[in-house]
Amino acid sequence: MVPEAGQAPGSRDRLRRSKVPEVTVYFWIIKVLCTTVGETAADLLNERAGLGLTGVSVLMSALLAVVLVVQFRSSAYRPGVYWPAVALISVVGTLISDDLTEGMGVPLETSTTVFVIVLALVFVVWYRRERTLSIHHIDTTGRESFYWSAVLFTFALGAAAGDLVSERIDLGYWLSAVLFAAVIAAVAIAHFALDLDALWSFWIAYILTRPLGDSIGDYLSQPTGDGGLGLGTVVTSALFLAVILGLVIYLSATRRDVVEPEHASGRPA
Repeated sequence: MVPEAGQAPGSRDRLRRSKVPEVTVYFWIIKVLCTTVGETAADLLNERAGLGLTGVSVLMSALLAVVLVVQFRSSAYRPGVYWPAVALISVVGTLISDDLTEGMGVPLETSTTVFVIVLALVFVVWYRRERTLSIHHIDTTGRESFYWSAVLFTFALGAAAGDLVSERIDLGYWLSAVLFAAVIAAVAIAHFALDLDALWSFWIAYILTRPLGDSIGDYLSQPTGDGGLGLGTVVTSALFLAVILGLVIYLSATRRDVVEPEHASGRPA
């Protein structure tokens, strides 16, 4: 599912590389893997680090800040920098939602609503400043700042909304995963068959992959008595991180998800 909405002003004159990958099947696979790691790693760190939820949140936010500094200083998309940033922002987004719910007692209805409003504001300000929400033209510091802000709040929103749905419907882990996968498939069908705007199709699917990965991670890691497979957070996190690492190495070598300047400069996004 590749966004194709409003062309960036002056984009035909730019030959700067986009700092995000092409939206291919690899993009969605790694994105779901990162969301799963975000859930299981957040649980693992909260259980094993002994820092408490707030302490873990501060630690992971600091680590994310370091990786984002490297990402912002890169001149183009680098899989070995970009995807660690996504994995870390997945963990931080999960921790923000958990902090509000478990640490501060904020109802999931409230946190979900707040994240929807904040994400909408990010999109509004992004468009007013840049006249585009294109992910194919993340080639300036301003656009990249808006992009990563949007990514963070999609993770936080997906975590809160996913928990809200799972608590209200109580389907169990694997049925929840099937439900979210079906909704994502419906969005893809609406885009390809019914001409649903590609930009919003992308961001809707991007948000929904968060609760999908959450459900997959919980199903694999939680005890069998609770409806999971009982692999534990350590094994599940290590398994998914190994797959992510393998895919990142593959993409770094093949450059299959790199948007070349001559293609990015004339493409609507």
